[in-house]
Amino acid sequence: MLDLKIDDALCTRCGLCAKDCIVRIIAQVGDAVPVIVPDDEVKCVKCQHCLAVCPTGALSILGKNPADSIDLSTAALPNKEQMSNLIRGRRSIRHYRDENVDPALIADLLATLANAPTGVNKMALTFSVIDDKETMKKLRAKVLSSLEKMAAENRIPEQYGYMLAAPAAYKNHSADIIFRGAPHAIIISAPQDSPCPNMDTAAAIAFFDLLAQSAGLGTVWWGMLNMVTSLMPEIRTELGIPPRHIFCAMLFGKPAIKHRRTVQRDEGAVIRKVTL
Repeated sequence: MLDLKIDDALCTRCGLCAKDCIVRIIAQVGDAVPVIVPDDEVKCVKCQHCLAVCPTGALSILGKNPADSIDLSTAALPNKEQMSNLIRGRRSIRHYRDENVDPALIADLLATLANAPTGVNKMALTFSVIDDKETMKKLRAKVLSSLEKMAAENRIPEQYGYMLAAPAAYKNHSADIIFRGAPHAIIISAPQDSPCPNMDTAAAIAFFDLLAQSAGLGTVWWGMLNMVTSLMPEIRTELGIPPRHIFCAMLFGKPAIKHRRTVQRDEGAVIRKVTL
């Protein structure tokens, strides 16, 4: 049941809820309040656009009270210059303080991140989080020990040769080339059979990247985890990444360094104008 409710006194019959419904299941006839034909309810993707677009907050769906939503007409949103500075100033952090991030902040970041877009609003993302530095230390020790053994037995394929130096680098120079000394990690996964799992996970990680950095945390994309889990499938299981899930991962924590200015790479991409 979608539990669509319309406050007749607040509804202006503007028709925006019907117009913005992506599956076109809301109908409004004349001066009547909008309705959903019962047989069409199964088509709903639960995007809540109808609740979000209603100018007067007259519409409730899925048991959501519009009064519990953030009012975007009065909320403080970052302007274009602020977003530009965040994107230009965002840096990959590879030096972290050896301390945990406040669990309440992590919980708030993840609750916000649940709003990241997914294809067809599937909302099939799983967030696997290492929120304690002691857990990360145990994982690091396990991975480095396994790598050392695999290297001694000549079981590391050439394409993963970069990882051969990891155990000695950490043991001899405290250089953590796989975990970067980060106390935390987030792995975002989606089922392979969801509409677009690669884009869903990449988009969510990108959202987390900017969100975490706006909160004063450091982040770095953790592509190395794909190599680790390819070599050691048991690590994937221990991290709780569901079977047959596509994933993206990111390390994060309190940065041990502070960048003072942006870099200069506005010409770092090829820009083409497409004409047909």
